[in-house]
Amino acid sequence: MKDLLSCEMPQTCNNVIIKEVNTFIRRIMSKCYVDTTIFPTMRHHFTAVYSRDKEYLFDLDSPNLFTMATRSRIVQFILDRTKFTETKEDDFAFGIERLITEHAYIAAYPLHDGNLHTPDSMRYLLYTEWASLRKCFYYQPLDYIKEYFGVKIGLYFAWLGFYTHMLIPASIVGLLCFIYSCATLYSNEPSEDICNGNGTIEMCPLCDHFCGYWNLKETCLHARITYLFDNPSTVFFSIFMSLWAALFLELWKKYSAEITHRWDLTGLDSHEEYPRPQYLARLAHIKKKSINVITNVEEPKVPYWKMRLPATILSFSVVLLLIELLRTQTEFDDSLTLKIYLLEFVNYYASIFYIAFFKGKFVGYPGKYNRFFDFRQEECGPGGCLLELCIQLSIIMIGKQAMNTILEMLFPLFYKWINTLKVHVGSKKLKDNEKRYSSRKFLQWIRDYKLVQWGPRSLFPEYLEMVLQYGFVTIFVAAFPLAPFFALLNNVFEMRLDAKKLLTMYRRPVGQRVRDIGIWYRILDSISKLSIITNAFIIAFTSNFIPRLVYRITVSDNYSLEGFLEHSLSKFNTSDLKNGTQPMPSLDQFSVDICRYSDYREPPNSPNKYDYTIMFWHVLAARLAFIVVFENVVALVMILVRWCIPDISPKLRDKIRREAYVTNEIIIHQEALRAHARPAVNESTIAQTYVVSNESSNRWNRVMRSSLSTTDFDLEVHGSPISPANTAPHISPAAV
Repeated sequence: MKDLLSCEMPQTCNNVIIKEVNTFIRRIMSKCYVDTTIFPTMRHHFTAVYSRDKEYLFDLDSPNLFTMATRSRIVQFILDRTKFTETKEDDFAFGIERLITEHAYIAAYPLHDGNLHTPDSMRYLLYTEWASLRKCFYYQPLDYIKEYFGVKIGLYFAWLGFYTHMLIPASIVGLLCFIYSCATLYSNEPSEDICNGNGTIEMCPLCDHFCGYWNLKETCLHARITYLFDNPSTVFFSIFMSLWAALFLELWKKYSAEITHRWDLTGLDSHEEYPRPQYLARLAHIKKKSINVITNVEEPKVPYWKMRLPATILSFSVVLLLIELLRTQTEFDDSLTLKIYLLEFVNYYASIFYIAFFKGKFVGYPGKYNRFFDFRQEECGPGGCLLELCIQLSIIMIGKQAMNTILEMLFPLFYKWINTLKVHVGSKKLKDNEKRYSSRKFLQWIRDYKLVQWGPRSLFPEYLEMVLQYGFVTIFVAAFPLAPFFALLNNVFEMRLDAKKLLTMYRRPVGQRVRDIGIWYRILDSISKLSIITNAFIIAFTSNFIPRLVYRITVSDNYSLEGFLEHSLSKFNTSDLKNGTQPMPSLDQFSVDICRYSDYREPPNSPNKYDYTIMFWHVLAARLAFIVVFENVVALVMILVRWCIPDISPKLRDKIRREAYVTNEIIIHQEALRAHARPAVNESTIAQTYVVSNESSNRWNRVMRSSLSTTDFDLEVHGSPISPANTAPHISPAAV
């Protein structure tokens, strides 16, 4: 559209303090901002659905009236829906993907803008100023990324950059908590009692027959390491991260609204999206039609009892089959994303949930273990389950992330090498055309063919990796406060490596217009809510925070942990061990009458021996009370945070309203002038005009036929871009 100069909003901020703070922040961050001499600030262009009746709204003289990204989307739209046969027996005989699958074509892709050595190309500019690791601490040129790769990829990098920035305060607080843990390491009385205690505490065997009695001092190192991640600062950090997650999502919504407006996506409605050709093909034989209330176009109506309900039941019951019957590509991608994420959620988090909430929790006690097929349940190691959970998370956040980063670069490099090999092997077979090939091998389409195809869901693994990481950062942060720090280190390099991968190893994708990050936001929101529950249960049942707190309040005389170790260990008479479970006799085995185990049970000389003590019930009540208080306090503060931070800033809301008002005023004014200046015409003039422009008029009538459906347009008309005059093409008004 033409520039709407009257849409500029006046400055309304009169608070001097806020202005000074903003100026100070800009001065500090100025070195990290995008260099405007390299990436000049793009003008904000408004777009609208093109209409010949309202050409006065559009800048028709602009060479970029339809941008290259728009042209690519138009070409892709046609290629995806063009039928390649005149017979109607095969409903799926359409689309370039089908022809590629059947090897009629090898590939179809838009070309990159030059190569990595063309200084005046956008690709070279992004490669040197964005994808370089030297720029990892700089802001991203998001407008240029969007122009080159499209809105969908641009939004991914905008979200990834925002998420990485939000990890900075979380990393700082996590590091401070870890420093506090290190500073108070040798002041923790329970671990010091284990390491420096005078007496010998013999612990009960960890397995039947093959395990002997062992000294508690052997766990000195484990106890000290456990304290680094199990201390009062853990509770504070868990509350902080729950609030951080809520703040992250609310600030992202606000930031996303600004990007959506800047990229002119505010009015984009997913319901206006055109139906998928596969969806229409499956419904090609459905006779019942209905009017789409959004587009006012006739579309096939899905039979609920015959198709919709069975597909839904089968889809939800058998996720592996991934059967859907969804109308638009956005709905299809969101549904597929959700189902694959649920599968990956189980794969990635199952072992973590097992260690955190199930391992060693229902084993029983010596002499009466809860068994499965005569085997004891797995117990936690000498350092406890929290240490094992911490080790597992550290392996994932450090080792696995580093491995994934390396593999992300190696796999595309390998596939690129395979494609290059195919091109060279194919050229050697054409000996007669060697001279011809040598003159064409530097063409852009041949260079790009050597790259890896960017599929329609290639962005899914990128989002999946980051969202899984977000889960480790929030859901289990109580067990590993350093998770945000290692996530930050990974993401700083992840952004630039992803950029380098897109520019050097993949063919240029067709840009897609989307309004937001889609169902990923709902997944993030669900993870944030789940993190409140998991962190509360980890602190209450996996760590020793609650038993220590109860001991301080109800048992200790001076509110210290002196004597807590002795208090938390129960006694067991080794003569009560069942036959076959006693330790294997050996030469160096000494006699043990009483062994200790971690639990709150009556001693062997009690009338109710090995029953739970009153302290067990006090601790259990305290655990449950902590969960209730923790969840309600955090949830209340999250609600307050969401209430305080609007989804869209008042200034931006007023600007959007102003733009809509000015646009409507221009339309009203121009239509009034057109109506006032329109001369009266008689029937003979109309007839003469009709004769002169008979062919274009017939074409217009064919285009505007209201009886033709979207299905006919999608599956039949694009076989011939220009229809003959005597053939009525099936084009709907929405297509025009």
